[in-house]
Amino acid sequence: MNKDINNAVAKGAPVSAHTGWALGALALGAAWLFVRSRSRQAERAHPPAGQFLDVHGTRLHYLSQGEGPVIVLLHGNGVIAEDFRHAGLFDQLARTHRVIAFDRPGFGYSSRPRGTLWTPAAQAALLAAALDQLGVHRAVVLAHSWGTLVAISMAVQQPQLVQALVLASGYYYPSVRFDVLTATPAIPVIGDVLSNTVSPLLGRLMWPLLVKRAFAPSPVPDSFKRLSPWMMLRPRQLRAEAEETAMMIPSAAVLRKHYPELRMPVSIVAGREDAIVSASYHSARLHDVLDNSALTLLPGAGHMIQHLSQPTLLRETARVGYDAGIGLGQEEAGVR
Repeated sequence: MNKDINNAVAKGAPVSAHTGWALGALALGAAWLFVRSRSRQAERAHPPAGQFLDVHGTRLHYLSQGEGPVIVLLHGNGVIAEDFRHAGLFDQLARTHRVIAFDRPGFGYSSRPRGTLWTPAAQAALLAAALDQLGVHRAVVLAHSWGTLVAISMAVQQPQLVQALVLASGYYYPSVRFDVLTATPAIPVIGDVLSNTVSPLLGRLMWPLLVKRAFAPSPVPDSFKRLSPWMMLRPRQLRAEAEETAMMIPSAAVLRKHYPELRMPVSIVAGREDAIVSASYHSARLHDVLDNSALTLLPGAGHMIQHLSQPTLLRETARVGYDAGIGLGQEEAGVR
């Protein structure tokens, strides 16, 4: 009798395995359809607000407004160029400057060709070429978070282009980071499956907690809530975010030896209570190696200072532009 039972179990096992695989495939298929639907809804609700450039095979989306000395805005990981507009910083700067904000490769509506490893240096070269197409040869570059690595790379590569830097909430030195564990969507093949199915769903569940941590200790402002979470959770953007998370530590390790090459005016701004990037470990250390830098640590501020500390960023942008001889004075720029 035991033999008969064992034979029955053995015969039933493949059926159960096949059923499990089938159910798993159905679940992934349902997740793919849901993610695709929500991504398309987000894009219909938030169509491209700017213009496009084709640069070396990459289609770049950018916002441009205003006249005067040029300010280039580079967003961080996990958001898009529109973040600067929702924060109010874009429009305030555009009153007295020509402001250009790029969707970096893979973010917003910019493409991210897979044949390129999109390091900060690669992105800097691409954006410098884009600025050249736009007729921009001198600019102040204001960058936030991961975008600061791109801004510094551009300043090292093209010091005649980057006349001054404003670095907000930046990551500059290698450090242990547990968010590297979330970079699985960057893995070839497996990452594509995850970024089109499971990862966006998990990201949507975690979104409120992640945003709260980014703004802590301040509450999340209404200006940020106008950004659709699904614009940031679309599969191709999730892949870009994961790749940048994975390369953040090695990118800082490579770039740090070039910091002394920065000879232009540099303003370093960070929130003392930043829970994403330690201001003392990163911003204060960078200030120590740059004689031409000014450091502003904002009490009670977290990571997203472009939403919470616009007066400081406006003042610092005007100041470094003036020091570089290409911007307006603080009074002319409307900053007191």
